[in-house]
This record gives sequence, structure tokens and C-alpha cells, in this order.
Amino acid sequence: MTSTDSRPTPDSITSTLTERQQDAVEYTDGPLLIVAGPGSGKTRVMSHRVAYLIGELGVPPWQVLAVTFTNKAARELRERCERLLGGDVPDLQVRTFHSWASQLLRREGGRAGLDPGFSIYDGDDQIRLMRQILDQLEVDTKRYAPRAILAIISNAKNLLLDAQHFEPSVGSYFEEIASRAYEQYEKRLREANAVDFDDLLLVAHRLLDSNIDLLETYQRRYKHLLIDEFQDTNPIQLGLARLLAGGHENICVVGDPNQSIYSWRHADPRNMLDFKKFYPNAKIVALDQNYRSTQTIIEAAAAVIGHNQGRIPNDLWTDNPVGGPIVIAEAYTEEEEADLVLQEVMRLRDEESVDLNEIAVMYRINAQSRALEVACNRHGLPYQLVGGLKFYERREIRDLIAYLRVIANPPDDIALERIINQPARGISQKSIDEIRASARGRGTSEWEAIANIEEPGHELRSALNKRAVNSVSAFVDMIKFLADRSHQVSVVELMDVTLERSGYKRLIQEDLDRGDERWDNILELRGTAKQFDGTEPREELLEFLEDAALVSAVDTIADDEEGLLTLITLHQAKGLEYDAVFMVGMEEGMLPHIRSMESAEDLEEERRLCYVGMTRAKRRLYMLRAFRRSFRGMTGASLPSRFLDELPEKFTARESSSRSSSIKPRARRTEPTVPTPMQIRAKLSAPSPAPAARQTSYSPGEQVGHEVFGEGIVISVDEGRGDQMITVIFKTAGQKMLSAEYAHLKKIEKVVSPSKMRPQADEFIDT
Repeated sequence: MTSTDSRPTPDSITSTLTERQQDAVEYTDGPLLIVAGPGSGKTRVMSHRVAYLIGELGVPPWQVLAVTFTNKAARELRERCERLLGGDVPDLQVRTFHSWASQLLRREGGRAGLDPGFSIYDGDDQIRLMRQILDQLEVDTKRYAPRAILAIISNAKNLLLDAQHFEPSVGSYFEEIASRAYEQYEKRLREANAVDFDDLLLVAHRLLDSNIDLLETYQRRYKHLLIDEFQDTNPIQLGLARLLAGGHENICVVGDPNQSIYSWRHADPRNMLDFKKFYPNAKIVALDQNYRSTQTIIEAAAAVIGHNQGRIPNDLWTDNPVGGPIVIAEAYTEEEEADLVLQEVMRLRDEESVDLNEIAVMYRINAQSRALEVACNRHGLPYQLVGGLKFYERREIRDLIAYLRVIANPPDDIALERIINQPARGISQKSIDEIRASARGRGTSEWEAIANIEEPGHELRSALNKRAVNSVSAFVDMIKFLADRSHQVSVVELMDVTLERSGYKRLIQEDLDRGDERWDNILELRGTAKQFDGTEPREELLEFLEDAALVSAVDTIADDEEGLLTLITLHQAKGLEYDAVFMVGMEEGMLPHIRSMESAEDLEEERRLCYVGMTRAKRRLYMLRAFRRSFRGMTGASLPSRFLDELPEKFTARESSSRSSSIKPRARRTEPTVPTPMQIRAKLSAPSPAPAARQTSYSPGEQVGHEVFGEGIVISVDEGRGDQMITVIFKTAGQKMLSAEYAHLKKIEKVVSPSKMRPQADEFIDT
């Protein structure tokens, strides 16, 4: 901790803040709700508030807990706090919810039966474990997917229901299967001394809620609690916050209900909307000045979000320049959409000197990145794909981390199975199955089943062949040696000795195709581990493994590396900002997502997602759609997103591209276009196609036939530009949106009510 004489004076901590910001920073006696719109300086306010508490009021750093949602946001907040306080503050508590909960369980988890070396299972680990459980229960994993079962379990955990309390709520056969799987899942996690992401929060909540002495200890420790992005908290996070603040109610929450976009993670914006119900004496401060975007972007985004009902009004304003119009562009296909984006990106780079780091292309679902990646490669444009194959998902990285996990926590069955024959040691899958069966029969971990395999009469000595027994025995000796070393050497040194003793280094070096690339990845991980040097060796290992387990896609964005265009989903873009933002796929069914159309609440979340994307842009915003889009093997015409219609015309300029040169062009559409900075280059400059005159019209309720999809019923008709877009529910093919011009539908005389056929929405890949 720095000495007080090196810190800025109190005047310098708040002197640069606006009156509203000062009010939010200096109110420290009781609950405080800060409604902070996008670009209104909420991180600035949070960092100054922490610095004010420590530097002006003399609150010890360890008594201030600031919680946010990503490691990236936590790092930025910590760095800002330390700059304000004049240097490194080791005891400063700035963490994500999950890392704070993990820290609590390392210290107090013994009360819940957890050893401090517990493993944190990620999504891949969970699916592997659930697949084993369903196989054990003789459940068909094709009919009952492990991911779907895990989603039910996750939902139960976020409702504070363990397997025992979930069982009485079962209402279907699928839930009955999930209930049985949940029971086994909990058992296997206990045997492995492991938790999943939901457990980090759930077990932490149970510990504090059921141990009054422990709760009072942490209430006394954290005299001031700050929570960022409060609109994204789920029921457990809300419960933890209220428990910790229960003794003093010095809780400050910051957020914006208009940016609540994570309901699929169980986030509940009502936590923020109802804050006054939890704390009737809470003070509310609204930060409504935007420092990021142009007036045009702010007013256009406000017009879109204004269609939502469930929100706290917070009318943003800005002193920034008016800026240029929002460019609304239409391409014929997703390939042309990608080309249109890339042409403008290169123009911004070459003619306006905008660095690629300051440009992002955002989309609703991961699958949309395909056309963009192809276009980037074709144009030779360097890019980073956020949310694609992440660094920590690479095979060699997962293998090395699995070794470290077993060294730290030998009962970790999933990690042990990954490395027991990697590199090959003569331990076949049949041998691994025998080890697993032995562990299940004993009710123990697989490590306990093999730890004493060298002893005469051990049951596995008769189940495995001699070579396998010797190999397993050698593997056990190696892990015991490395576990002993983990108490003596740094993580970097432990990696080095593990790579040598296991033979994994030699395995990579013998890979003639990708050996150099894979070894570079190992060295990158090794470099990451150096930041944990200096603590007690065992603690260093556990901190490193925790950091690796809790890293998110956003944490891997290359902030410092120049010249990379960012391709990112709208969900992952939250909290980021760019000079220029391209939002692609602005179509009904994409944004808003087709599944959101089932309820007004879901549709409002899609509108909030659109709002988040728009407000990431500082100076330039482009919103694009494709007239026809191929998705999951299907191609069909699409309607413009309703959110485009919600944009006031005075803020927009519209353009369209042509079909690619391989498609016969048609006459240019008749509606005028407004010249804008987006220059459509030669490849996209051919006349834009217009549909031929419509010969047949359709009405809801009519029964039609299609040569591929069979018989169906028209449920809605949208009059497009010279064409009808028809939504049809087919008996066998489900719901389709078709162009009247190209679908060649045949009317069937019988007319029925559309309500007699239930929609079967196509399954889309989510974020």
C-alpha cells in the first residue's frame, strides 16, 4: 500500500468531475443508485469513488469491495483507482463476482466440504462430465443433449435450488431426467473436489446465508460495497450483495436498465428497477451526459430505446458535435454485405486514417462471422475474432492446464482423463473405462481408484493388462512428484518440469506440421504465468488456475496491438467503444432474433441489444442488412429489422449495393438514395436489383403449396418494395419467410385460420 503523502489531495480527486459525478462520488452514507447511461463516465465515477473513500475518508483499501463482470473491466477499474491514489495498492479489492466468490471459497470452502485446491469446471468440462452421467443413466444423449440438461441445472441453481430441492418441482419427463442427472452431477463434482461457474456463486451464498458468524465477519470487513453493471446481476448475485451490505447498507450500485441484455445468463433488470424497494432510503443519481458519441448517434439510439416500456427514463444528452448521419445500407446477400463493410473499412483506414483497432463489426449470432472472415481473408485485412476459438480453448493449452489442475487437485476426474494417456502411455480407452468403473463402484474419484495401484491385490491389477498397470503406476508417481514440486517452485518452473517429465514437450516438438505454432502458444501461457510470481508457490498455482478458468472472450481483445479489425457479437461488445461501428444482419429473425418474437419482454431485450450496439460508436455508425441470407443450409428473403424503422429519417442516410457480378442485374429501384460517406466501389457499383411486378397476392389464412416444403398456411404478409414477404407455417418444414416473387407458391382453395397451426420456429445458433 502506498504512503499517504504520495497520494493526490482530496481536491484533485474530485475537482475534474461534473456536479452530478461529484454527487455520486461523495455520497457515502447509505445506499446509492447511480443510473449511468452509455458513455456517461460510470467507470470514472466508480474509480473516483473508491479513491475518495480511501484517500479522503481514510477507509482501508481492504474494506472497500468493488465488483464488476469481466476481468477486463476489473483491470481497468483497478488501474484507474491506483492512478488516482498515486501508485500500487496491493490490498485493493476490485474483482469480478466469480473471482471474489472463488477467493471466498478458497478460504472458507472447508465448511462446504471443499478443499482449497478445488477445480473450476468450464463449459467443456461440464459437457464431458454430463455425457458420462447420461451414459451411466442409460439416457440417449441424442434425444436429451447434455447441454440442454445442463441448462436446466443452471437455471435451478440460479433459483437457489440444489438437486434435492429441484426434484419436487419436476413437471415433465425431460425434467425428471434432468433431476436424476442433477443428483449424479452434484455427487461427481463433490468426488472431484470441483465446482462449476454457477456453484461459485451458489456455494458462496449458502456459506454466508447459513453461517451467521461468517457473514458478520465479511460484513465487518467490507464497509463499502460497489457493484458495476447492476442491471446484469442474477438472483444469486443480488442475494450476495444484500447479504454483504446487510450490516451497514453502504451499497452503491451502478448500471443502466436500457443495457440489460443477458437474460439467458439469468440476469434480471428488475434488480435495478426495484432497488428502491430493497432500500427505501436510497439516493438516486442520474448520469445523463454522454461523452462518447455524436449527437446524431445519441438521439437516434434514444429514439429506438424509447419504444421500450420497462425502463428507468434517463434521457441522454451530449455536448459533442452533431456528427454525420447513420448510414443504413442494404446488400443483396450476406457476402455482398461483408464486401460492403470491408470496402468502407478500407476507405476509413486509407482516406481518413482511422486505425483498424478503432473499427468493429458487430452481429447478433456467432455464425454471422463466417462471411466477414472470408471477406477479410480475401482483402488481406487483419482481424481479431472475439468469441471464436479462444486461446484457452486450444488443445495444447487445455492439456497443459489439465496437468496443472491434476497437480493441484488430483481428484479432478475430467482433467485426469484428459492427460492420463497424453502423450500416449499405453493406457487405452478401455483401461480408462475400467478405471472409471472402479471409481464409480467405490464412490470415489478416479485418482483414489489408481493412487495405490502398485499394491498387490489391487482390483485394477486384474482388470488391466500388465502394460497398462505399469503405465498407470508410472503416471501416479509422476503426478505425486509434480504435486510435491508445486509447493516448492513457481508456476513457470512447474510448467517447465511438467512439460519435461510428462513427455508433452517432446510430443509438440515432434509435430512437424504445427509444432512451432503449438510451442509458441505454450510459451505465451508461460509468459502469462509470470505475473503470478512472488507469492507462495501453492497459492500462486491456485491463483493462476483460477485466472485461467474465469477468463472471458472479451478479456482476450488485443487493446495494444495496432491494425486489427474487431469482429464481435453484440453481447460481447458491451462496455467497449470504437470510432466506427458496423452493425450487420439488421433483419427480422436476426435482430430481433426469431426466438425473441414469442414475448414482448424478449423483444424489448433485443431492442436493448440494438441500443447497446448503437451506443458503442463514437463518430460513425453503419447499420446493414442483406435482402437474402443463407443460414444453416437454408436461403430466404428477409425483412428489414423493425429497429431500422424506429430510426427517425432525419438521422439516417440510406444506400444499397448490387448483386454480385455473377448474377444477372435488374433495373435500379425507384426510391431515392442519399449520398453519404460510404463509397461503393467498382465491385459493388452495378445497378441494384428490383423485383418484377407481382402477379399474385396472398392473405393470412390462405392455404398454399410449395414444391419443396409441401402444404402450409400463410400467417402474415408484409408489403415490401414491389414484392410481398410471406410468412408460412408448413406442416413438415415449420415456419418459413418467403418472397412471393420467387417462392412460386400454389394457392389451395381451402382457407383456414392461422391459429390452428402452431409456429415451429427454426432453431438458430445463439451467442
